[in-house]
Amino acid sequence: MRLEAVLAGVEAYAPRYVTVTGGEPLVQPPCKTLLSRLCDAGYQVSLETSGALDVSAVDQRVVLVMDLKTPGSGEGHRNRYENLDCLRPQDQVKFVICDRPDYEWSKVQLARFDLDRRCEVLYSANHGQLDAALLADWILADRLPVRFQVQLHKYLWGDVRGR
Repeated sequence: MRLEAVLAGVEAYAPRYVTVTGGEPLVQPPCKTLLSRLCDAGYQVSLETSGALDVSAVDQRVVLVMDLKTPGSGEGHRNRYENLDCLRPQDQVKFVICDRPDYEWSKVQLARFDLDRRCEVLYSANHGQLDAALLADWILADRLPVRFQVQLHKYLWGDVRGR
């Protein structure tokens, strides 16, 4: 789809907020241009990224929502820790936690990189793999300075692509 068609499609919905997500958006060459054009059009824009690609050239008006992949995801080797230096107070770093070892690993990263002082930190239970209430209990017991969330799209639409 051409950039102008995407922008027209967004405009048709008349949103205030636009989140660019799905797979890894930064793999698509026109993504950075799209983000800037959305900002230019007056939208409040966020980018959900795996954190595996360089985010330093993303328009500064865009709120970054960046994953730190846990060991249980099988994707931890893709974490680009240099991206943490790009995080600002309005940004978010997200951990999708699969099990107790992932939770313990995420606590180490939280402290190691002083993440809660850089930006908002999100902890989410991997849908279907870790009970969300159990993760919430762990967070409360440890009094972690994080925001608990669920993978809402999974509750609403399951694993359906394109929703």
